[in-house]
Amino acid sequence: MSSEIEMPPPPPPFVVCREGDPAPESMRDAIAAIGNFDGVHRGHRYLINMAIAAENRGVVITFEPHPRTFFQPDRPVFRITPEPVKLKILSRLGLAGVFLQRFDQRLASLTAEQFVDLLAREFKIAGVVIGHDFHFGKGREGNPARMLELCKERGLECLIAPAVTEDEEPISSSAIRAALERGDITEANRLLGYRWFVHGEVRHGDKRGRDLGYPTANMRLANDCRLMHGIYAVRANVGGRLVEGVASFGRRPTFDNGAPLFETFLFDFSGDLYGQMLDVEFVGFIRGEEKFDSVEALIAQMDKDSAEAKRLLTDDKTVSMIGE
Repeated sequence: MSSEIEMPPPPPPFVVCREGDPAPESMRDAIAAIGNFDGVHRGHRYLINMAIAAENRGVVITFEPHPRTFFQPDRPVFRITPEPVKLKILSRLGLAGVFLQRFDQRLASLTAEQFVDLLAREFKIAGVVIGHDFHFGKGREGNPARMLELCKERGLECLIAPAVTEDEEPISSSAIRAALERGDITEANRLLGYRWFVHGEVRHGDKRGRDLGYPTANMRLANDCRLMHGIYAVRANVGGRLVEGVASFGRRPTFDNGAPLFETFLFDFSGDLYGQMLDVEFVGFIRGEEKFDSVEALIAQMDKDSAEAKRLLTDDKTVSMIGE
């Protein structure tokens, strides 16, 4: 008998199956957690873990754009996790993959019964996991009880997750958005269960930071981003390495009061990041955006901000979704 230990085969790679793509074999007959999952927060991950535990091969069915943005395009939802960020997080959770369904007029017009028929026909799943407050179908006619009934008729399993609460308050995307809007990174990260992060391309700026002794990587965040303007302790993934830094999000009132810009100064780093896609995670809030009477006063405050950022970064132990 050989003394070699047989290693189990590696899990299949995470698959993103977009609308119109056939359901891959690795995702067929799986249990699907269904939802918008904006934030992929602790409550969302409870559903996702239920799907994985049911068959040890869970998948997610999610929607883009966010339905509220589809119905009210003039009032887009502040997305905690835009599509690329949401997919990045989902890929780390042990899922077989995600079905990315376009939310359009066709989908919005489906009755509750037609929606469940779509699940069975298009995604080839064995069952679903939904939240206790999940609604579906035209006019939100479907509820968990109706989903249970329709799934039973079609031979699908249906699991309903309870509300996930903290201090009797539900963990919700709305609560996380509100925390980010007031700059409460600690609260947002606590509800998320990881450090909130943004993803974007580093663009050329006006080089003002370089002149001040603080060269920055500049990124435009989504138009719907309502993060409080101010100064934050951050980490960025640069070539697979987490680099600490301090960042400003705002209109630069000391200079031009222009369009909101996210500017990150990385400690102990020198290099050209222009054109690269960067993930930057938030560790703590330092102060709100201010207008200074002189460049010298601004630089003195930036020195203080850097020191405070380093303190916050040393103390923080929150899970990272962009690195170890």
